[in-house]
Amino acid sequence: MLSFSGIRLYLLCVVAFIATSAGWTWSAERRPNFVLILCDNLGYGDIGCFGSQLHRTPHIDRLALEGMRWTSFYSTSGVCTPSRASLMSGCYPRRVGLHRTEPDGSVLSPVSPNGLHPDEKTIAEVLHEQGYATACIGKWHLGDQPVFLPTRQGFDYYFGIPYSDDMTRRADNSCPPLPLMRNEQVVEAPANRHTLTKRYTEEVIRFMEQHQQKPFFVYLPHAMPGSTRRPFASQDFQGQSNNGPYGDSVEEIDWSTGQILDALQRLELDDQTLVVWTSDNGAPQRQPPQGSNRPLEGWGYTASEGGMRVPCVARWPGHIPAGTNCDEISTTMDLLPTFVRLAGATVPQGRKIDGHDIWPLLSGQPGARTPYDAFYYYHVDQLWAVRQGPWKLYLRDHTSSPAARLVDLDEDIGEKRDVAEEHPEIVACLVGLAEQARRELGDGDRIGAGQRPAGRVDNPQPLRLP
Repeated sequence: MLSFSGIRLYLLCVVAFIATSAGWTWSAERRPNFVLILCDNLGYGDIGCFGSQLHRTPHIDRLALEGMRWTSFYSTSGVCTPSRASLMSGCYPRRVGLHRTEPDGSVLSPVSPNGLHPDEKTIAEVLHEQGYATACIGKWHLGDQPVFLPTRQGFDYYFGIPYSDDMTRRADNSCPPLPLMRNEQVVEAPANRHTLTKRYTEEVIRFMEQHQQKPFFVYLPHAMPGSTRRPFASQDFQGQSNNGPYGDSVEEIDWSTGQILDALQRLELDDQTLVVWTSDNGAPQRQPPQGSNRPLEGWGYTASEGGMRVPCVARWPGHIPAGTNCDEISTTMDLLPTFVRLAGATVPQGRKIDGHDIWPLLSGQPGARTPYDAFYYYHVDQLWAVRQGPWKLYLRDHTSSPAARLVDLDEDIGEKRDVAEEHPEIVACLVGLAEQARRELGDGDRIGAGQRPAGRVDNPQPLRLP
Protein backbone atom coordinates (compact mmCIF):
# COMPACT_ATOMS: atom_id res chain seq x y z
CA MET A 1 0.00 0.00 0.00
CA LEU A 2 1.26 3.45 -0.90
CA SER A 3 2.17 5.81 1.91
CA PHE A 4 0.60 9.26 2.13
CA SER A 5 3.74 10.83 0.64
CA GLY A 6 3.67 8.28 -2.17
CA ILE A 7 0.04 9.06 -2.96
CA ARG A 8 0.83 12.78 -2.91
CA LEU A 9 3.74 12.30 -5.32
CA TYR A 10 1.54 10.19 -7.60
CA LEU A 11 -1.19 12.85 -7.68
CA LEU A 12 1.33 15.58 -8.43
CA CYS A 13 2.63 13.55 -11.35
CA VAL A 14 -0.91 13.09 -12.68
CA VAL A 15 -1.64 16.82 -12.39
CA ALA A 16 1.66 17.65 -14.11
CA PHE A 17 0.87 15.25 -16.96
CA ILE A 18 -2.61 16.76 -17.45
CA ALA A 19 -1.25 20.31 -17.31
CA THR A 20 1.48 19.54 -19.83
CA SER A 21 -1.04 17.92 -22.18
CA ALA A 22 -3.29 20.98 -21.90
CA GLY A 23 -0.42 23.33 -22.66
CA TRP A 24 -0.29 24.91 -19.20
CA THR A 25 2.96 26.46 -18.10
CA TRP A 26 4.75 26.27 -14.79
CA SER A 27 6.79 29.17 -13.49
CA ALA A 28 7.33 31.17 -10.35
CA GLU A 29 5.35 33.95 -11.96
CA ARG A 30 2.91 33.15 -14.74
CA ARG A 31 3.67 34.81 -18.05
CA PRO A 32 1.31 37.71 -18.79
CA ASN A 33 -1.78 37.61 -20.91
CA PHE A 34 -1.97 40.21 -23.67
CA VAL A 35 -5.12 42.03 -24.76
CA LEU A 36 -4.47 44.32 -27.72
CA ILE A 37 -7.37 46.60 -28.69
CA LEU A 38 -7.00 48.42 -32.01
CA CYS A 39 -9.56 50.98 -33.21
CA ASP A 40 -10.14 51.81 -36.87
CA ASN A 41 -9.53 55.44 -37.88
CA LEU A 42 -9.96 56.86 -34.37
CA GLY A 43 -8.20 60.17 -33.85
CA TYR A 44 -5.65 61.37 -31.31
CA GLY A 45 -8.18 63.77 -29.78
CA ASP A 46 -11.20 61.44 -29.77
CA ILE A 47 -10.97 60.13 -26.18
CA GLY A 48 -11.17 61.89 -22.85
CA CYS A 49 -7.67 61.13 -21.59
CA PHE A 50 -6.26 62.71 -24.76
CA GLY A 51 -8.34 65.86 -24.45
CA SER A 52 -11.74 65.12 -25.96
CA GLN A 53 -14.54 67.20 -24.44
CA LEU A 54 -17.06 65.65 -26.82
CA HIS A 55 -16.92 61.88 -26.31
CA ARG A 56 -17.58 60.11 -23.01
CA THR A 57 -14.85 57.49 -22.59
CA PRO A 58 -14.66 56.69 -18.84
CA HIS A 59 -13.38 53.14 -19.30
CA ILE A 60 -10.52 54.10 -21.62
CA ASP A 61 -9.74 56.99 -19.30
CA ARG A 62 -9.63 54.45 -16.45
CA LEU A 63 -6.99 52.51 -18.37
CA ALA A 64 -4.88 55.67 -18.49
CA LEU A 65 -5.39 56.39 -14.78
CA GLU A 66 -4.35 52.85 -13.88
CA GLY A 67 -1.54 52.66 -16.44
CA MET A 68 0.51 54.74 -18.85
CA ARG A 69 -0.56 57.24 -21.49
CA TRP A 70 1.68 57.37 -24.59
CA THR A 71 1.74 60.75 -26.31
CA SER A 72 4.32 60.06 -29.06
CA PHE A 73 3.04 56.65 -30.15
CA TYR A 74 2.93 56.08 -33.90
CA SER A 75 1.30 53.90 -36.46
CA THR A 76 3.60 53.34 -39.43
CA SER A 77 1.00 54.43 -41.96
CA GLY A 78 -1.99 56.70 -42.21
CA VAL A 79 -3.78 53.88 -44.06
CA CYS A 80 -5.30 50.63 -42.81
CA THR A 81 -3.62 47.62 -44.45
CA PRO A 82 -0.03 48.92 -44.17
CA SER A 83 -0.50 49.92 -40.53
CA ARG A 84 -1.93 46.51 -39.56
CA ALA A 85 0.84 44.71 -41.42
CA SER A 86 3.35 46.60 -39.26
CA LEU A 87 1.57 45.77 -36.04
CA MET A 88 1.48 42.05 -36.82
CA SER A 89 5.01 41.76 -38.22
CA GLY A 90 6.99 44.40 -36.30
CA CYS A 91 8.14 45.89 -39.61
CA TYR A 92 7.66 48.98 -41.72
CA PRO A 93 5.04 48.26 -44.44
CA ARG A 94 7.58 48.49 -47.25
CA ARG A 95 9.73 45.82 -45.62
CA VAL A 96 6.90 43.27 -45.86
CA GLY A 97 5.60 44.46 -49.24
CA LEU A 98 2.22 45.75 -48.07
CA HIS A 99 2.76 49.46 -48.62
CA ARG A 100 1.15 49.16 -52.05
CA THR A 101 0.03 46.17 -54.09
CA GLU A 102 -1.41 45.64 -57.53
CA PRO A 103 -4.27 45.80 -58.32
CA ASP A 104 -5.27 47.03 -54.86
CA GLY A 105 -3.30 50.20 -54.26
CA SER A 106 -2.61 51.04 -50.62
CA VAL A 107 -5.49 49.03 -49.11
CA LEU A 108 -6.31 45.40 -49.90
CA SER A 109 -9.57 44.96 -51.75
CA PRO A 110 -12.00 42.06 -51.44
CA VAL A 111 -10.88 38.98 -53.39
CA SER A 112 -7.36 40.38 -53.66
CA PRO A 113 -4.56 38.03 -54.70
CA ASN A 114 -2.34 39.74 -52.09
CA GLY A 115 -1.82 39.40 -48.35
CA LEU A 116 0.74 39.22 -45.55
CA HIS A 117 3.30 36.66 -46.69
CA PRO A 118 2.98 33.33 -44.85
CA ASP A 119 6.73 33.41 -44.19
CA GLU A 120 6.38 36.51 -42.00
CA LYS A 121 6.26 35.77 -38.27
CA THR A 122 3.33 37.47 -36.58
CA ILE A 123 2.94 38.28 -32.88
CA ALA A 124 0.42 35.46 -32.71
CA GLU A 125 2.74 32.89 -34.27
CA VAL A 126 5.55 33.59 -31.83
CA LEU A 127 3.24 33.56 -28.81
CA HIS A 128 1.47 30.43 -30.04
CA GLU A 129 4.82 28.65 -30.18
CA GLN A 130 5.25 29.59 -26.51
CA GLY A 131 2.00 27.87 -25.53
CA TYR A 132 -0.30 30.88 -25.67
CA ALA A 133 -3.94 30.56 -26.70
CA THR A 134 -4.44 33.13 -29.46
CA ALA A 135 -7.52 34.81 -30.91
CA CYS A 136 -8.15 37.50 -33.51
CA ILE A 137 -11.61 38.98 -33.08
CA GLY A 138 -12.39 41.84 -35.43
CA LYS A 139 -11.25 43.35 -38.73
CA TRP A 140 -8.21 41.58 -40.21
CA HIS A 141 -7.50 43.29 -43.55
CA LEU A 142 -4.26 41.46 -44.34
CA GLY A 143 -5.67 39.19 -47.03
CA ASP A 144 -8.99 37.35 -47.44
CA GLN A 145 -7.76 34.23 -49.23
CA PRO A 146 -7.42 31.11 -47.03
CA VAL A 147 -3.60 31.17 -46.91
CA PHE A 148 -3.68 34.75 -45.54
CA LEU A 149 -6.42 34.38 -42.91
CA PRO A 150 -5.64 34.77 -39.19
CA THR A 151 -5.97 31.02 -38.65
CA ARG A 152 -2.96 30.57 -40.95
CA GLN A 153 -0.99 33.34 -39.22
CA GLY A 154 -0.78 31.99 -35.67
CA PHE A 155 -4.31 32.49 -34.34
CA ASP A 156 -6.18 29.54 -32.86
CA TYR A 157 -9.48 31.32 -33.32
CA TYR A 158 -10.88 34.00 -35.62
CA PHE A 159 -14.21 35.80 -35.58
CA GLY A 160 -14.67 38.92 -37.66
CA ILE A 161 -14.63 40.57 -41.06
CA PRO A 162 -11.64 40.02 -43.37
CA TYR A 163 -11.48 43.58 -44.74
CA SER A 164 -12.96 47.05 -44.26
CA ASP A 165 -16.72 47.32 -44.20
CA ASP A 166 -16.64 50.05 -46.87
CA MET A 167 -14.69 48.01 -49.43
CA THR A 168 -16.89 47.88 -52.51
CA ARG A 169 -14.40 47.85 -55.33
CA ARG A 170 -12.75 45.19 -57.43
CA ALA A 171 -11.09 45.31 -60.80
CA ASP A 172 -14.35 44.16 -62.43
CA ASN A 173 -16.41 46.65 -60.33
CA SER A 174 -18.18 43.86 -58.46
CA CYS A 175 -17.94 42.91 -54.82
CA PRO A 176 -19.35 40.06 -52.72
CA PRO A 177 -21.41 40.95 -49.63
CA LEU A 178 -19.31 41.80 -46.56
CA PRO A 179 -18.63 38.41 -44.90
CA LEU A 180 -18.57 37.74 -41.17
CA MET A 181 -16.35 34.74 -40.50
CA ARG A 182 -15.77 32.22 -37.77
CA ASN A 183 -12.36 30.68 -38.31
CA GLU A 184 -12.34 30.01 -42.08
CA GLN A 185 -16.08 29.79 -42.70
CA VAL A 186 -18.48 32.61 -43.58
CA VAL A 187 -21.33 32.62 -41.06
CA GLU A 188 -23.16 35.78 -42.17
CA ALA A 189 -23.26 37.79 -45.39
CA PRO A 190 -23.73 40.64 -45.43
CA ALA A 191 -22.52 41.16 -41.88
CA ASN A 192 -24.70 43.31 -39.64
CA ARG A 193 -22.31 46.20 -39.09
CA HIS A 194 -24.42 47.76 -36.34
CA THR A 195 -23.83 44.77 -34.05
CA LEU A 196 -20.13 44.12 -34.71
CA THR A 197 -18.72 45.92 -31.66
CA LYS A 198 -21.14 44.18 -29.32
CA ARG A 199 -20.56 40.74 -30.82
CA TYR A 200 -16.78 41.17 -30.86
CA THR A 201 -16.88 42.06 -27.17
CA GLU A 202 -18.91 38.97 -26.31
CA GLU A 203 -16.48 36.78 -28.27
CA VAL A 204 -13.45 38.27 -26.50
CA ILE A 205 -14.94 37.64 -23.07
CA ARG A 206 -15.94 34.09 -24.00
CA PHE A 207 -12.42 33.34 -25.25
CA MET A 208 -10.84 34.68 -22.05
CA GLU A 209 -13.21 32.59 -19.95
CA GLN A 210 -12.38 29.45 -21.91
CA HIS A 211 -8.61 29.99 -21.68
CA GLN A 212 -8.19 31.58 -18.27
CA GLN A 213 -6.00 28.72 -17.03
CA LYS A 214 -3.18 29.40 -19.51
CA PRO A 215 -1.59 32.50 -21.01
CA PHE A 216 -3.58 34.03 -23.85
CA PHE A 217 -3.22 36.70 -26.51
CA VAL A 218 -6.39 38.42 -27.69
CA TYR A 219 -6.17 40.81 -30.64
CA LEU A 220 -9.33 42.93 -30.97
CA PRO A 221 -9.11 45.07 -34.13
CA HIS A 222 -12.41 46.96 -34.07
CA ALA A 223 -14.18 47.83 -37.31
CA MET A 224 -15.25 51.15 -35.77
CA PRO A 225 -15.43 54.09 -35.97
CA GLY A 226 -14.30 52.98 -39.41
CA SER A 227 -13.86 54.68 -42.73
CA THR A 228 -17.51 54.87 -43.76
CA ARG A 229 -19.10 58.30 -43.74
CA ARG A 230 -21.74 57.00 -41.33
CA PRO A 231 -20.19 54.84 -38.58
CA PHE A 232 -22.23 52.10 -36.96
CA ALA A 233 -23.32 51.30 -33.40
CA SER A 234 -25.79 48.91 -31.80
CA GLN A 235 -29.28 50.03 -30.88
CA ASP A 236 -28.41 50.83 -27.25
CA PHE A 237 -25.87 53.44 -28.40
CA GLN A 238 -27.56 54.98 -31.42
CA GLY A 239 -28.32 58.65 -30.84
CA GLN A 240 -26.80 58.63 -27.35
CA SER A 241 -23.65 60.73 -27.93
CA ASN A 242 -23.15 64.41 -28.61
CA ASN A 243 -21.39 63.74 -31.91
CA GLY A 244 -23.83 61.82 -34.08
CA PRO A 245 -23.12 58.30 -35.35
CA TYR A 246 -19.37 58.81 -35.01
CA GLY A 247 -19.67 59.62 -31.32
CA ASP A 248 -22.11 56.75 -30.80
CA SER A 249 -19.52 54.39 -32.27
CA VAL A 250 -16.67 55.76 -30.12
CA GLU A 251 -18.74 55.51 -26.94
CA GLU A 252 -19.70 51.91 -27.73
CA ILE A 253 -16.00 51.09 -28.12
CA ASP A 254 -15.49 52.60 -24.67
CA TRP A 255 -18.32 50.40 -23.32
CA SER A 256 -16.63 47.40 -24.94
CA THR A 257 -13.35 48.28 -23.21
CA GLY A 258 -15.15 48.45 -19.87
CA GLN A 259 -16.76 45.06 -20.39
CA ILE A 260 -13.37 43.50 -21.09
CA LEU A 261 -11.78 45.13 -18.04
CA ASP A 262 -14.67 43.97 -15.86
CA ALA A 263 -14.27 40.43 -17.19
CA LEU A 264 -10.55 40.42 -16.39
CA GLN A 265 -11.34 41.51 -12.85
CA ARG A 266 -14.09 38.90 -12.46
CA LEU A 267 -11.73 36.19 -13.70
CA GLU A 268 -9.01 37.45 -11.30
CA LEU A 269 -6.70 38.07 -14.25
CA ASP A 270 -6.21 41.82 -13.80
CA ASP A 271 -2.71 41.55 -12.37
CA GLN A 272 -1.71 38.97 -14.99
CA THR A 273 -2.79 40.90 -18.08
CA LEU A 274 -1.15 43.64 -20.13
CA VAL A 275 -3.82 45.64 -21.96
CA VAL A 276 -2.78 47.94 -24.82
CA TRP A 277 -5.39 50.22 -26.40
CA THR A 278 -4.63 52.22 -29.56
CA SER A 279 -5.72 53.08 -33.13
CA ASP A 280 -4.48 52.04 -36.57
CA ASN A 281 -4.22 55.64 -37.84
CA GLY A 282 -5.67 59.08 -37.28
CA ALA A 283 -9.22 60.16 -38.00
CA PRO A 284 -9.73 60.88 -41.72
CA GLN A 285 -11.31 64.08 -42.93
CA ARG A 286 -15.05 63.73 -43.28
CA GLN A 287 -17.72 66.17 -44.37
CA PRO A 288 -18.90 67.38 -41.98
CA PRO A 289 -15.85 66.73 -39.72
CA GLN A 290 -16.54 64.11 -37.03
CA GLY A 291 -13.31 62.67 -35.64
CA SER A 292 -10.62 64.81 -34.03
CA ASN A 293 -6.83 64.62 -34.15
CA ARG A 294 -6.36 67.76 -32.05
CA PRO A 295 -3.94 69.23 -31.15
CA LEU A 296 -2.15 67.54 -34.04
CA GLU A 297 -2.11 68.85 -37.58
CA GLY A 298 -3.72 66.96 -40.44
CA TRP A 299 -5.93 63.95 -41.03
CA GLY A 300 -5.72 60.22 -41.45
CA TYR A 301 -4.47 58.86 -44.78
CA THR A 302 -1.56 61.35 -44.66
CA ALA A 303 1.97 61.51 -43.20
CA SER A 304 1.05 64.40 -40.90
CA GLU A 305 1.14 63.95 -37.13
CA GLY A 306 -2.65 63.73 -37.21
CA GLY A 307 -2.43 60.91 -39.71
CA MET A 308 0.11 58.71 -37.94
CA ARG A 309 0.45 59.72 -34.27
CA VAL A 310 -2.27 57.82 -32.44
CA PRO A 311 -3.62 57.64 -28.89
CA CYS A 312 -2.23 54.76 -26.85
CA VAL A 313 -2.71 53.63 -23.27
CA ALA A 314 -1.20 50.56 -21.61
CA ARG A 315 -2.05 48.97 -18.28
CA TRP A 316 -0.61 46.07 -16.30
CA PRO A 317 -1.21 46.54 -12.57
CA GLY A 318 1.92 46.14 -10.50
CA HIS A 319 4.20 46.33 -13.54
CA ILE A 320 3.34 49.56 -15.39
CA PRO A 321 3.31 52.59 -13.06
CA ALA A 322 -0.20 53.98 -12.72
CA GLY A 323 -1.14 57.48 -13.81
CA THR A 324 2.05 58.04 -15.81
CA ASN A 325 2.79 59.58 -19.20
CA CYS A 326 5.50 58.74 -21.74
CA ASP A 327 6.41 61.09 -24.59
CA GLU A 328 9.28 59.01 -25.98
CA ILE A 329 8.91 57.86 -29.60
CA SER A 330 7.41 54.37 -29.82
CA THR A 331 5.35 52.58 -32.44
CA THR A 332 3.02 49.70 -33.17
CA MET A 333 6.08 47.83 -34.50
CA ASP A 334 7.34 47.62 -30.92
CA LEU A 335 4.48 45.46 -29.69
CA LEU A 336 5.84 42.24 -31.21
CA PRO A 337 9.34 42.37 -29.65
CA THR A 338 7.95 43.67 -26.34
CA PHE A 339 5.26 40.99 -26.02
CA VAL A 340 7.71 38.29 -27.08
CA ARG A 341 10.22 39.38 -24.46
CA LEU A 342 7.58 39.40 -21.72
CA ALA A 343 6.50 35.91 -22.79
CA GLY A 344 10.03 34.66 -22.15
CA ALA A 345 10.83 34.13 -25.82
CA THR A 346 13.16 35.74 -28.33
CA VAL A 347 12.43 37.60 -31.53
CA PRO A 348 12.59 35.23 -34.53
CA GLN A 349 15.99 35.22 -36.17
CA GLY A 350 16.75 35.39 -39.87
CA ARG A 351 14.10 37.98 -40.80
CA LYS A 352 14.89 41.55 -39.82
CA ILE A 353 12.24 43.53 -37.98
CA ASP A 354 12.15 47.25 -37.31
CA GLY A 355 10.43 47.33 -33.91
CA HIS A 356 12.12 47.45 -30.51
CA ASP A 357 11.54 46.08 -27.03
CA ILE A 358 10.09 49.09 -25.20
CA TRP A 359 9.60 47.42 -21.82
CA PRO A 360 12.09 49.82 -20.18
CA LEU A 361 9.75 52.66 -21.18
CA LEU A 362 6.56 50.80 -20.29
CA SER A 363 7.83 49.83 -16.87
CA GLY A 364 8.97 53.37 -16.12
CA GLN A 365 12.65 52.57 -15.68
CA PRO A 366 14.57 55.73 -14.72
CA GLY A 367 16.40 57.28 -17.62
CA ALA A 368 14.77 55.05 -20.26
CA ARG A 369 14.79 56.67 -23.69
CA THR A 370 13.33 55.85 -27.07
CA PRO A 371 15.24 53.13 -28.93
CA TYR A 372 14.62 54.97 -32.23
CA ASP A 373 17.47 56.89 -33.79
CA ALA A 374 14.94 57.84 -36.46
CA PHE A 375 11.30 57.19 -37.27
CA TYR A 376 10.20 57.20 -40.90
CA TYR A 377 6.86 58.48 -42.17
CA TYR A 378 5.93 56.59 -45.30
CA HIS A 379 2.80 57.54 -47.23
CA VAL A 380 1.86 54.58 -49.45
CA ASP A 381 5.15 53.96 -51.32
CA GLN A 382 6.86 57.31 -50.68
CA LEU A 383 9.05 58.47 -47.82
CA TRP A 384 7.48 61.76 -46.78
CA ALA A 385 9.22 62.65 -43.53
CA VAL A 386 11.71 61.56 -40.89
CA ARG A 387 11.77 62.31 -37.16
CA GLN A 388 14.66 62.28 -34.72
CA GLY A 389 14.00 63.49 -31.19
CA PRO A 390 11.75 66.55 -31.43
CA TRP A 391 12.73 67.29 -35.04
CA LYS A 392 10.58 66.27 -38.00
CA LEU A 393 11.74 66.97 -41.53
CA TYR A 394 9.22 66.86 -44.35
CA LEU A 395 10.88 65.69 -47.56
CA ARG A 396 7.81 66.29 -49.72
CA ASP A 397 4.84 68.61 -49.59
CA HIS A 398 1.22 67.79 -50.42
CA THR A 399 1.98 67.92 -54.15
CA SER A 400 4.80 65.34 -53.70
CA SER A 401 7.33 67.96 -54.75
CA PRO A 402 10.66 68.07 -52.91
CA ALA A 403 10.30 70.35 -49.89
CA ALA A 404 12.62 70.44 -46.88
CA ARG A 405 10.34 71.73 -44.11
CA LEU A 406 11.53 71.30 -40.53
CA VAL A 407 9.32 71.45 -37.43
CA ASP A 408 10.13 71.18 -33.73
CA LEU A 409 7.38 68.96 -32.37
CA ASP A 410 8.21 69.74 -28.75
CA GLU A 411 7.56 73.43 -29.33
CA ASP A 412 5.13 73.19 -32.24
CA ILE A 413 2.96 70.08 -32.03
CA GLY A 414 0.61 71.59 -34.62
CA GLU A 415 3.44 71.73 -37.21
CA LYS A 416 2.78 75.39 -38.04
CA ARG A 417 6.29 76.88 -38.19
CA ASP A 418 9.06 75.89 -40.60
CA VAL A 419 12.44 76.33 -38.89
CA ALA A 420 14.62 74.74 -41.60
CA GLU A 421 16.57 77.93 -42.30
CA GLU A 422 17.40 78.30 -38.59
CA HIS A 423 18.79 74.75 -38.26
CA PRO A 424 20.62 73.71 -41.46
CA GLU A 425 22.74 71.19 -39.54
CA ILE A 426 19.63 69.35 -38.33
CA VAL A 427 18.19 69.36 -41.84
CA ALA A 428 21.42 67.84 -43.15
CA CYS A 429 21.39 65.15 -40.45
CA LEU A 430 17.78 64.18 -41.17
CA VAL A 431 18.41 64.14 -44.92
CA GLY A 432 21.19 61.65 -44.25
CA LEU A 433 18.88 59.47 -42.14
CA ALA A 434 16.29 59.58 -44.93
CA GLU A 435 18.87 58.28 -47.38
CA GLN A 436 19.57 55.36 -45.03
CA ALA A 437 15.88 54.50 -45.13
CA ARG A 438 15.80 54.69 -48.91
CA ARG A 439 18.72 52.28 -49.16
CA GLU A 440 17.13 49.79 -46.77
CA LEU A 441 13.39 50.20 -47.36
CA GLY A 442 13.16 52.02 -50.66
CA ASP A 443 11.22 55.09 -51.77
CA GLY A 444 8.80 55.34 -54.67
CA ASP A 445 10.11 53.17 -57.48
CA ARG A 446 13.48 52.73 -55.75
CA ILE A 447 13.69 49.25 -54.23
CA GLY A 448 15.33 48.90 -50.81
CA ALA A 449 17.89 46.22 -50.06
CA GLY A 450 15.82 44.97 -47.11
CA GLN A 451 12.41 44.70 -48.76
CA ARG A 452 10.53 41.41 -48.79
CA PRO A 453 7.55 40.51 -51.02
CA ALA A 454 3.95 40.36 -49.97
CA GLY A 455 2.17 37.05 -50.28
CA ARG A 456 0.31 36.39 -53.51
CA VAL A 457 -1.99 33.66 -54.83
CA ASP A 458 -3.33 32.82 -58.25
CA ASN A 459 -7.04 32.88 -59.03
CA PRO A 460 -8.43 34.34 -55.76
CA GLN A 461 -12.02 33.44 -54.94
CA PRO A 462 -14.70 35.42 -53.09
CA LEU A 463 -15.73 34.39 -49.58
CA ARG A 464 -19.35 33.26 -49.51
CA LEU A 465 -21.81 31.50 -47.26
CA PRO A 466 -21.52 27.71 -47.52
